[in-house]
Formats: sequence, structure tokens, C-alpha cells
Amino acid sequence: MCKYRLTEETKVVAGVTLHRIQALKSFGDVTEGDLGGWVESEDNLSQEGLCWVSGKACVSGDAEVSGDAQVSGNAQVFGDAWVLGDAKVYENARVYKNAQVSVNACVFGYARVFGDAWVYGDAKVSRNAWVYGDAEVSGYARVFGDACVFGDARVFGNVRVYGDVRVYGDAWVSGNAWVFEKTKVYGDAWVYGDAKVSGNAWVYGDAEVSGYAWVSGYAEVFGDAWMSEGVITSGEHKQ
Repeated sequence: MCKYRLTEETKVVAGVTLHRIQALKSFGDVTEGDLGGWVESEDNLSQEGLCWVSGKACVSGDAEVSGDAQVSGNAQVFGDAWVLGDAKVYENARVYKNAQVSVNACVFGYARVFGDAWVYGDAKVSRNAWVYGDAEVSGYARVFGDACVFGDARVFGNVRVYGDVRVYGDAWVSGNAWVFEKTKVYGDAWVYGDAKVSGNAWVYGDAEVSGYAWVSGYAEVFGDAWMSEGVITSGEHKQ
């Protein structure tokens, strides 16, 4: 038996006609007869599992919500995006193009996940953060504020990436590292362990910052530099 149906109530969003859904049986937190959010077709929301679209949320295009995933609030999922597992997309978040949000990951606030990006595990992307390109955010990572993770960057572990941070290229941030304020980590750089990068600092090239090292101010760590302890700070970037 199908768990929901498309009602005759419709609205047009970005030129696409969406149908409001209604539950045909009770499951999870949904009660038979409940009205849900909006989908373009039954291909957008699986008839199996506990997955659901609620509130003013919209799912369209070739996007798919499956498993026990939840899309709610004013969230939008479109393009070829997937939201699956126990993932949640809510508030004013957007997930689109070929992006995937899976396992127990959450995307919320005004966050954007797009391109071929993948957010999974217990990761959370929130506020005004963007994750895009081929970037991956996983583990217990938290990406928030106005942070951007893009390119082929990997952010995983128990890291915190927030503020006006940019992590891109083939850079990795992992372990218990914190990257915050207005920093940049890019190239093939790796920040890990309990390291912190803050202020307007840049870490790039093949540089590694690890252990309990702290890079701050306008400091630059680059090339093949390896820093595993101490504090480095500087007054301005090299020209």
C-alpha cells in the first residue's frame, strides 16, 4: 500500500508545478490524513521507509528523498540531489544539482549544498555555509557561519569550520581541528590533530598544521612546511 498520494492542491515554483502530498497511513511521526509538503512527482519521495516532506518544503526535478530522511520547513531539494538515510534538510536550506546528504547528516539554516558535494555521517552544515563542487563533509564535522568548503576539499572528524573560512582545492581538515574567523586552507594543505587556524591566516601548498599548533593573525604556512606545536602569528600577508 502506498503511504502517500499527490493531492489536487498545486503551486508553481520556478516554473515547475508541485503537488501537495497527503499521508494514506500512519508511520513514524506522520498520521494518516496529514498533509505534507510539496513534490513534483512520486519519483521525488519514496513510498517506502519513514521518509517525508513536510511544511512548506519542496522537492522537484530528479531529486529523491528516501530511507528515513526528512525534508521540512522552507527547505528545497531539486536537480538530481539525493537526501537519504536518516538525513535531515530543514529551515531554509537548499540541496541541489548532484549533491547528496545521507546517513545522519543535517543541513539547515540558510545553508547550501550543491554541485557533486556530499555531506554524510553525523555532519552538520548550517547558518549561511556553502558546500559545493566535489567537496565532502563527514564524521562529526560542523561547518557553519559563512564558511565555504569547495573544490575537492575534505572536512571530517570532530572539526569545526566557521566564520568566513574558505577550505578548497585538495585541502583536508580533520581530527579535532578548528578553522575559524577569516582563514583560508587550500592547495594540498592539511590541518589536523588539535590544531587551530584563526584570524586571517592562510595555510596552503603542501603544508601541514597538526598537534596543538595554532596559526593566527595574518600568518602564512605554505610550501612543505610542517608545524605540530607552538603559535605563529604575523601582521600582514606577503605580497
